[in-house]
Amino acid sequence: MADRMEPILPGSYLGILGGGQLGRMFTQAAQAMGYKVCVLDPSTDSPAGSIAEKCIQADYTDSVALKEMASLCASVSTEFENVPAQALDELESLGVFVAPRSSCVSLAQNRIAEKNFLATWKSETNIGPAPHFVIEHQADIVHTPAELFPGILKTARMGYDGKGQITVHAAADLPAAWAELGQVPCVLEKRMELDFEVSALVVRGYDDAVVAYPVSQNIHRDGILHTSTVPAPSLKPAQEKKIIEAAKALIRKIDYVGVLCVEFFVLKNGDIVANEIAPRPHNSGHYTMDACVSSQFEQQVRAMARLPLGDTRQLAPVSMLNLLGDLWFEGSEDQAKEPAWNKVLAHPDAKLHLYGKSAPRIGRKMGHINCLGEALNEARQNCAAVATELGIEP
Repeated sequence: MADRMEPILPGSYLGILGGGQLGRMFTQAAQAMGYKVCVLDPSTDSPAGSIAEKCIQADYTDSVALKEMASLCASVSTEFENVPAQALDELESLGVFVAPRSSCVSLAQNRIAEKNFLATWKSETNIGPAPHFVIEHQADIVHTPAELFPGILKTARMGYDGKGQITVHAAADLPAAWAELGQVPCVLEKRMELDFEVSALVVRGYDDAVVAYPVSQNIHRDGILHTSTVPAPSLKPAQEKKIIEAAKALIRKIDYVGVLCVEFFVLKNGDIVANEIAPRPHNSGHYTMDACVSSQFEQQVRAMARLPLGDTRQLAPVSMLNLLGDLWFEGSEDQAKEPAWNKVLAHPDAKLHLYGKSAPRIGRKMGHINCLGEALNEARQNCAAVATELGIEP
């Protein structure tokens, strides 16, 4: 039984499926706590694989590779939601403690399943998904409710950072939009009167202990997270309480172990709508690395290793600024040039985190900066000053 499971102590190997920046920051947190890390990733130069004690270069469904990982690691997690569920199931069948389990990850892999789940969750929390309609076949288009326009057509699978979605202004535009997305299963969501966006980060241990971080307020540009600010400047205390309680109910409902992010829209009329679930540490939770007692990555280590969860208390107001590959091409799209980090670090409250990626690309996440302050306004001003220093519009 889970309540009799022994902790996995430092010195042991923990496994991570995926070698991106989330895997790298997980690896750094695990190593700081005395663990060794094994990364499984198909690429030869992944950010996490380059610093882990062991890197298995193989496809996620490679049975030989999964057996090698299982022989080494007592516990395994994933750094991204599109890892094949069968890989998680195979590791579990080999006796590995998998956190989160494939049933939780699968829920976030398919927007149709995710929307259906969030709709049932509404009866418990009074927070549900945006009005939506599923389009899987040509015949579904004519049955699309008129009140969903204007809307956003999103692919059911493999959409992230604004990819796999198209704004549809009127019913007449829907067939062309669906064709542009390859006529794959999609969800049409009604465009809501959005005031601002927030995300809740919750963590559940193997023993059903649940903790939550302060809610972050997020600004996106071109579908990619730009800044996350905590405390959320526009959020009322009653709204934050409702969001955190809803996220805690959700993580227990799906029997999830590890760090989970739930994104919400706060509408102009004050209503709260659930947007999506991310079954992993999240970009909007990077602020925890410098502004909280325990970072989201330390929490993932604790949950995987069946240790008590850490304190989520916030120590200072913070505004996190994402760093995209565009910064390396200021003034030239042909020649990459390292940004002037010395100017950034002249701001003493700016904490720089770079992800060790081999090559910058336009739109690629390369790092982030956590800008702290004694008060919320100071943190936001520090973030704006750092952005200006880098030539980013604050």
